[in-house]
Amino acid sequence: MVRINSNYLKLPGSYLFSEIARRVAAHTAENPGKPIIKLGIGDVTLPLPKASVEAIHRAADEMGSADTFRGYGPEQGYEFLRELISEHDFKARGTDIEPCEIFVSDGSKSDTGNIGDIFSNENTVAVCDPVYPVYVDTNAMAGRAGDYDPETGKWSDIIYMKGSEENGFVPEPPRGGAAPDMIYLCYPNNPTGTAITKPQLAEWVDYALEHGSVILYDAAYEAYITEEGIPHSIYEIEGAKKCAIEFRSFSKNAGFTGTRCAYTVVPDELKIGDVPVNRLWNRRQTTKFNGVPYIVQRAAAAVYSPEGREQTKALVSYYLNNARIILDGLKSAGFKVWGGVNSPYVWLKTPDGMTSWQFFDYMLDRLGIVGTPGSGFGPSGEGYFRLTGFGSAANTERAVERIIQGKI
Repeated sequence: MVRINSNYLKLPGSYLFSEIARRVAAHTAENPGKPIIKLGIGDVTLPLPKASVEAIHRAADEMGSADTFRGYGPEQGYEFLRELISEHDFKARGTDIEPCEIFVSDGSKSDTGNIGDIFSNENTVAVCDPVYPVYVDTNAMAGRAGDYDPETGKWSDIIYMKGSEENGFVPEPPRGGAAPDMIYLCYPNNPTGTAITKPQLAEWVDYALEHGSVILYDAAYEAYITEEGIPHSIYEIEGAKKCAIEFRSFSKNAGFTGTRCAYTVVPDELKIGDVPVNRLWNRRQTTKFNGVPYIVQRAAAAVYSPEGREQTKALVSYYLNNARIILDGLKSAGFKVWGGVNSPYVWLKTPDGMTSWQFFDYMLDRLGIVGTPGSGFGPSGEGYFRLTGFGSAANTERAVERIIQGKI
């Protein structure tokens, strides 16, 4: 008799954003015509850069001609895109990452979830708390998380590194006890919007090198960094190529949430014993993945053109301005807030001791605003709430007015 993966049966309820969608749908059904502003899920609202759209049209024409048609492409990504990524995202910043160390994919969410395929299920896992749910859920699916405790909101075998107001939501490496084998870091952080400094990140790299750990570094929001001293890549830190894998995305800087394109960097220097991790990831991708469509990769390559870079910069500035509007508005209304400077996310403390879901219901029912309850990001997210700058400017301003006035 066939058996299922029993680890899936341990997962609590539904995925966070599926639950939010369910609640919003129920609210809409009960309140038809009531205006709702969605500042919850981190989906963009502006169209693709014009340079990317034009590249898609050209690539589509190529696919319509026998002379220029392309079938299966390289699973690692076309060389033209990998070379551009290497040159502009790394070498231009003084970091020597070669095209052969870059793997183009359909999203950082996919890669941060799939990366566990090449690591033993016996490895211990550490996550910052609050945490992007994919890191925890995919390790639970693989059997690395142990059992879920609904009272604490924790998995028994996951090491939760608490982020708090006191440490600025940037935990330090765990001291005492066995060091984790796999460490997930995300900076600028989703959900808190906070950033990590080079000295802080260097402490993590030194820790990983000392204990033989691998850092899985999600840098999906690096384009939003505005302050000096904040690393855009973990490879700006000496020794990181021996202990870290980095994930990047075109979703939030160039609007590719619906187009799907990202990449993962696995340096040649990263080895587990004598085994090159790059070789393992390449083996995984060539077996389970057929690559990102040629048309999409041409659109991503256009992001690096002079026009594309200016257009992408304008997109990021637009969303950052929205985040600033939210940040300033919440401060004026007396909320305690973080983020919104090096990130499109604003993290706020819920008022009057409200739980995260109580505040979600208040925002939805009273103000017609959809945000994300902090408890959905882990135990330490309870009592906090996330808003995003990815809405339209008009809706962002309208939402802030509602929050300040306490009504629609």
